Amino acid sequence: MAFFEQHIHDAPKTFLSKYVFSFDHKVIAKQFLWYGIAFLGLGGMMALLIRWTLAFPGEPFPVIGHFLFPTTNGVVPPDTYAMLFTLHGTIMIFYAITPILIGAFGNFCIPLMIGARDMVFPTLNMLSFWLAVVSALLLVVSLFTPLGAAAGGWVSYPTLSTLIGSPGVGQTLWCLALFVLGVSSTMGAVNYIATIITLRAPGMGYFDMPLTVWGLWLTAILNALFLPVLGAGLLLLTFDRVFGTTFFLAGAAATSGSGDPVLFQHVFWIFGHPEVYILILPAWGIVSDLLSFFSRKPAFGAKSTALAMTSITVLSTVVYGHHMYTTQMSPLLTQSFMMLTMTISIPSAIFFANWLGTLWKGSIRFATPMLFSLGVVFVFGLGGLTGLYLATVSTDLYLHDTYFVVGHFHYTMAASVLLGGFAGTYFWFPKMYGRMMDETLGKIHFWISILGLNGVFMGMMIVGYAGMHRRIYNPYVYEFLHKLIPINMFITYSAIFMGFGQLFFVYNFVYSMIKGPKATQNPWNVGTLEWGIPSPAPHYNFDVIPVVKCGPHEIGNPNLKTGRDFQYQTEELVKV
Repeated sequence: MAFFEQHIHDAPKTFLSKYVFSFDHKVIAKQFLWYGIAFLGLGGMMALLIRWTLAFPGEPFPVIGHFLFPTTNGVVPPDTYAMLFTLHGTIMIFYAITPILIGAFGNFCIPLMIGARDMVFPTLNMLSFWLAVVSALLLVVSLFTPLGAAAGGWVSYPTLSTLIGSPGVGQTLWCLALFVLGVSSTMGAVNYIATIITLRAPGMGYFDMPLTVWGLWLTAILNALFLPVLGAGLLLLTFDRVFGTTFFLAGAAATSGSGDPVLFQHVFWIFGHPEVYILILPAWGIVSDLLSFFSRKPAFGAKSTALAMTSITVLSTVVYGHHMYTTQMSPLLTQSFMMLTMTISIPSAIFFANWLGTLWKGSIRFATPMLFSLGVVFVFGLGGLTGLYLATVSTDLYLHDTYFVVGHFHYTMAASVLLGGFAGTYFWFPKMYGRMMDETLGKIHFWISILGLNGVFMGMMIVGYAGMHRRIYNPYVYEFLHKLIPINMFITYSAIFMGFGQLFFVYNFVYSMIKGPKATQNPWNVGTLEWGIPSPAPHYNFDVIPVVKCGPHEIGNPNLKTGRDFQYQTEELVKV
């Protein structure tokens, strides 16, 4: 039941109140979506620069290399390479995936899918977006400082991130940018949690919520708990850089009795491992719903999927130490973290099996959102299995500083989350803009993306297993790695191919938004609450707050007499 009375407010009249400083969750969702797509392009361009450097060391980057790096005749210099992989990781995680999966889909889906007219704190919602813009400006400005942007890696371990390793202002601005973004995300998290608890439509119990909402809710809980931990670490690192404190200064313990660079790793990964699930839980929720919708059958074990996601959320808070096996951690601790990390694979296997159960004997419709959802099933399976080698101490000691970690991380994060984000974009685009995206272009986009990313990330794991270290500007200074040049060239060509495929998405998105065929109210024939209102959704969402009478996955019931194969959540459940 809703605890707060929800009024219908007048539609905004001015351009600024309608499109810029809007309180409407749907407009804020679109703002986050455009914000994330823009940074996705920037982060992707940085990835191509990194890949070119590894495949063709000493050769100028084609076309724009001489413009970007005139002093080195178009060749990416070593210091710039360090900035590129630092900002690529930072941008993709915090400025692309976070705004798309959490900012855009969280804002758009939560009120519509729980039957609310808006977020419970609309002003806080608007401020969270504009704080994210301030954070982005701080990060972009760091590129133009005298010694350039941050170059200590996206994890920014001391001493690489202290004044000794990064003497310029860029690293300080990086810390401030992420601190501000953390404040923005925490504001959003509080809003999401409060909205889901207090504004659910009458009759909607927690297990009547779509799994998309479950994923976003659990993500918000982790954000609210652990973003302050990262914020504290960034604040202490800023103090070390600006005010001369010694929280993370190497050797300080021998003189002043305090200070240890490994302390930052603890602080970072206490946040950083929940962050993995912060980013992927929304994608899991979206995929869990879409597999049901496009298989035209109820989600297999929907309640156990929600509980498995909840178990993973809880366990994600106590496994961070597997990122630190190489820090000379006590063997007793490494064994404990290894056991806990292996334990988290149990609920992961449960909901993965539920995905397969949903697909089994389904009447599958291979629309573009379904193709991307199936892509998530494939790449997350690969990413999860390869994670077992990094959870085990003996194998991680060999693989930890190699490209195997990069490949695994990209399979579980970049591939799974990116494909999940595309699935959600194609699926909810009609409700956002009232128009349909082109299916042919969407399928071309999918096949180029899935082939390209598997070429890139599987190649990374192969060269990592062969011993190629990460973060090195020119790995071929080691003679034994010379034989990996052809594989690195293949990885780079795959990255270029994948980047080319994204042009189909950009064209499809922009063209469809303006001239795409008009969408019907419910083009996918789905029963969740957002598909019971017009497309695009009106500013007030629901003229009458709906009353929920069944779950979100009532599809394929042979006893239905309505002439359709699904039930809306506002209809009485027809017994099978």
